[in-house]
Amino acid sequence: MSLLEPEAFDLPAKYPSEATQRRWRDAVSLVKNRRRRFRYAPNLEKREEAKELMEKTREKIRVGFMAYMAALKFIDAGDHGRPSDQVREDVGAELAKDLPEEARDAGFGINPDKLASIVGSYDIKTLNKLGGVEGLAGKLKVSSNEGVKSSDVPVRQNIYGSNKFTEKPFRSFWTFVWEALHDLTLVILIVCAVVSIGVGLATEGWPKGTYDGLGILLSIFLVVFVTAVSDYRQSLQFRDLDKEKKKISIQVTRDGSRQKVSIYDLVVGDVVHLSIGDLVPADGIFISGYSLLIDQSSLSGESVPVSIYEKRPFLLSGTKVQDGSAKMLVTTVGMRTEWGKLMETLSEGGEDETPLQVKLNGVATIIGKIGLGFAVVTFLVLIVRYLVDKANHHQFTEWSSSDALTLLNYFATAVTIIVVAVPEGLPLAVTLSLAFAMKKLMDNKALVRHLSACETTGSASCICTDKTGTLTTNHMVVNKIWICGKAKKVENDAGGDAITDISESALDFLLQAIFHNTGAEVVKGKDGKKSVLGTPTESAILECGLLLGDIDEKKRDCNMLKVEPFNSAKKRMSVLVALPDGNTRAFCKGASEIVLKMCDRFIDPNGEIVDMSEEQVTNIMDVIKEFAGEALRTLCLAFKNIEDGYQENNIPDSGYTLVAVVGIKDPVRPGVKEAVKTCLAAGITVRMVTGDNINTAIAIAKECGILTADGLAIEGPEFRNKSPDEMRQILPRIQVMARSSPTDKHVLVKNLRGMFREVVAVTGDGTNDAPALHESDTGLAMGIAGTEVAKESADIIVLDDNFRTIVNVAKWGRSVYINIQKFVQFQLTVNVVALMINFISACASGSAPLTAVQLLWVNLIMDTLGALALATEPPHDGLTSRPPVGRDVSFITKTMWRNIIGHSIYQLAILLTFNFAGKQILRLEGSDATKIQNTFIFNTFVFCQVFNEINSRDMDKINIFRGIFSSWIFLGVMFATVVFQVIIIEFLGTFASTTPLSWQLWLISVLNGAASLIVAVILKLIPVERETSKHHDGYDLLPSGPELA
Repeated sequence: MSLLEPEAFDLPAKYPSEATQRRWRDAVSLVKNRRRRFRYAPNLEKREEAKELMEKTREKIRVGFMAYMAALKFIDAGDHGRPSDQVREDVGAELAKDLPEEARDAGFGINPDKLASIVGSYDIKTLNKLGGVEGLAGKLKVSSNEGVKSSDVPVRQNIYGSNKFTEKPFRSFWTFVWEALHDLTLVILIVCAVVSIGVGLATEGWPKGTYDGLGILLSIFLVVFVTAVSDYRQSLQFRDLDKEKKKISIQVTRDGSRQKVSIYDLVVGDVVHLSIGDLVPADGIFISGYSLLIDQSSLSGESVPVSIYEKRPFLLSGTKVQDGSAKMLVTTVGMRTEWGKLMETLSEGGEDETPLQVKLNGVATIIGKIGLGFAVVTFLVLIVRYLVDKANHHQFTEWSSSDALTLLNYFATAVTIIVVAVPEGLPLAVTLSLAFAMKKLMDNKALVRHLSACETTGSASCICTDKTGTLTTNHMVVNKIWICGKAKKVENDAGGDAITDISESALDFLLQAIFHNTGAEVVKGKDGKKSVLGTPTESAILECGLLLGDIDEKKRDCNMLKVEPFNSAKKRMSVLVALPDGNTRAFCKGASEIVLKMCDRFIDPNGEIVDMSEEQVTNIMDVIKEFAGEALRTLCLAFKNIEDGYQENNIPDSGYTLVAVVGIKDPVRPGVKEAVKTCLAAGITVRMVTGDNINTAIAIAKECGILTADGLAIEGPEFRNKSPDEMRQILPRIQVMARSSPTDKHVLVKNLRGMFREVVAVTGDGTNDAPALHESDTGLAMGIAGTEVAKESADIIVLDDNFRTIVNVAKWGRSVYINIQKFVQFQLTVNVVALMINFISACASGSAPLTAVQLLWVNLIMDTLGALALATEPPHDGLTSRPPVGRDVSFITKTMWRNIIGHSIYQLAILLTFNFAGKQILRLEGSDATKIQNTFIFNTFVFCQVFNEINSRDMDKINIFRGIFSSWIFLGVMFATVVFQVIIIEFLGTFASTTPLSWQLWLISVLNGAASLIVAVILKLIPVERETSKHHDGYDLLPSGPELA
């Protein structure tokens, strides 16, 4: 690491340890305003409190769960009969005690707190005495089939509370003003100004004696006001982002129809539909469902998932659905849930700081120490020279209030040098830039959940992306079907004739396989119309079935015995159904090769079930390959009659009869090929990781431009069986991984990061993608297809599920990184020049040309306004023609040092020349010559910074005006700076120690500043060795860049 980037300030982008976070805080020894500097840093003490509360909550849940399990055994050993009416009445009366009058009038029969305690303490006895979930639903005046009436929602919210957690109140603008006033150096300057006014009034009288002090106070007011406005605008952007993060919807039954509502609009009595990957949005009771597994680790700390069914019906808010599906009756919402109480404490902890924020805290600390040293030395030099001068004039024993005022001005100048020298704005500029980028990304369909993800994505060297819904549209339709030994085109516009020329018995088996074994549902909306609800794949198959037959007719009098929902590990869904004729039949649907291996028979052209020969297996595999070659997603549908009755918990995995192979069309999204091309040009390798057939994956990858001639396509099972050495050989070449499991994706990401030091971005939508999202440098969850568990594990949510949006995120990430580099280059140049001009002048002549008021204005230009101008520049296309920034590359590059040193030398040469020979060069004469000279130096210095800010727009390229008119914030800051500079020089001379300048001197000042544009061109012609991130094993990256693209 370089001198300005000490190791103590090196922070990992994700999951930093508490020790690492404390280490950098301890290393920050020089802070002007601790409140402002650490505003967005997490409160480690509050986090400690949250951990303690979490442990107490977990212990409470564990104790309750153990008592509940003991009660279950007791109930199992006793009478299972339903409680008598008398018992129900007694329990009902007890639970209705202290019920508010409003609740009684509305017909509710249970107290909110007592209702909350039933689920919170796993009180199975009371639930059973009430008559189970149906009895409880009666007390809550709700039907488990019809759900809550929309008209009842406000009443339920008044009585039982709303599903919202306590949040920190939003801070007003005046809070930010108050925080800005906590800057220690500004406080000292305020004291100096007040003393200066007091001494001035005593010596020079009113109003002349107040000018210096009032000038400092007005400058401080301006600095505080502009800082507070900038900080307040940032907070508004973060508030908007927080609102977006809370837009989480859940399926409920209300008014007898299925609908989506925000989880924050849930009320007690709502019937919620849970499926794999959902977060349980409130406490509740299980009504019905299949194979429901709940991960309670977020609350109880137990890693083993809990099976939920009729005898174990309690569901807690904040837990996750790991498998299965269910309906749940909401019993407790908001702050009455254990999760609500926990969230109140967790929200106090704040979000982790980003690596750039911490790194720039280190830069600010070191520069601040250097600046403090210069300020002390400058002050001492000025004092010593002043004392020597008095001694030479034999006035050492004669002291007056004017001497005190001079010394006070020296002290104010030294303090102001510290104001300028400690670049407090550096780490805060990162926050400003990130807030701006996050707001823009939100407008462009990307919701950034963690600040650091914006930075990290800009450094991504590899994107591991899903296929379905990300590269493709996710608007699926069954395009082809193989049935009765023939491949047929599905005519989706032909209604009942969508599939022709198949026997009645084959059609009957097909409709049974579709309607019984589906994860989609036909639901009735508010308008009474029926629609299909489910994943795009499930919906496409069900819609195809609905073209051919009536779902209600096929499912009538059938009883679902068991459901094994689809998950990405098994790659199939199976159900067991009791048919009206008394027989039991298993249905299986899933990945074509996997289900085909489970089949030993198929339906022939006559509709008869016949044995499947090896030749027929080969023919069917050829059909699957043919469908896949046309970029169709292939699935097999199969069934098996259970001859010996149903064995509980056992759906067979062999001996099935193949009904059909379906080919589902999912077109590639418009613009994906161009987006992939952009990635390649930017040095980002795109790898497709999909659960689909390898031939489908290859066809789509070629269509998108992902799979190149020397790239490798591999299947998950083959990949996971490779040794570490073999993986090291093939990993750089892998561009497509098909039939992959979540574990394969996790191993791929882990090895890319570990073996090759890649910065990896990963997309995911399923619950099982959480480990890969967690392991990656940046986890990207899909906003439409993604589960809530995946979104919770992700750093960024891609709201439109579009690969182009991911590329846009990477572009903005690069923009943030480079914008901060531009601002650092600009600020360090101003720092060096401001420190050196005052120091050298003090040593040589005993006076500082830049006064306290002028330095405060310079500080405003380089700090708040500079950050606003440079840190908020939008990305341009040139960002995608450079390679990504690798790990361990120094933030302050050699290019930046070249520019900082070059511009500092030029500015110092100009300013020192005018400081020591300005009167002769400018032919200044008269009593005010010195004041004009110092005003001219100040004006020239400011215009040097104005043009240097323009130079900083591009650190490498000569054309620094590209895109300047699209950056209205930059133009606004430039205009405001110049206008206010004119006002300071021409109209505020009394307070700023300036005097109006002639047009000739204005022209020379501007030309001296503009000359830095020529200096910048000369500097950029000096070659600089580029830093690159080298891989420790020296492997060659896949070819990338414009040539390959």
